[in-house]
Amino acid sequence: MEKLSFDSFTKKIYIQATREKLYWCWATPEGICSWFLRKAEYISPEGQTRSAEASMQTGDDYVWGWHNWDPLEKGKVVQANGTDFLEVSFADSKVSVHIEDQGNVCLLTLRQYDIPIDEQSRLNIHFGCSNGWTFWLANLKAHLEYGILLNETERDLRNIPLAGFEFVNM
Repeated sequence: MEKLSFDSFTKKIYIQATREKLYWCWATPEGICSWFLRKAEYISPEGQTRSAEASMQTGDDYVWGWHNWDPLEKGKVVQANGTDFLEVSFADSKVSVHIEDQGNVCLLTLRQYDIPIDEQSRLNIHFGCSNGWTFWLANLKAHLEYGILLNETERDLRNIPLAGFEFVNM
């Protein structure tokens, strides 16, 4: 067993969906906004914004905006193979998503790593993102398997100072 540490974490979930559908849910603005984000843009190295249906490509920049969270996340697409793996810079670290066919389900493995290990990063990135990804992966499963979303989109939580740490469906 790998040793647990504050510089990385891994989250896994089985989802009844095809590898193609799961990749679409992560790699296209239309897909990622169907279960995770309010807004997503992928911008080619030449400065062209990709269409909502187009997949991210290695070298793209991205801009993500959440429901109930004002700051935008901006980063780079480090790798995107078009089928079962992508990696982005994210929150002063990196996030990779690997999708593996396992019969009638897929195993989705998310790994966040290269997390700084200072006190603030331990709290906000390791603790905050680890909890956040646990919810968002469950939300993706609920969306694809049951057609429901668990995240809060009807109530504005932005004025609650600790909303990101207290609400499980932020």
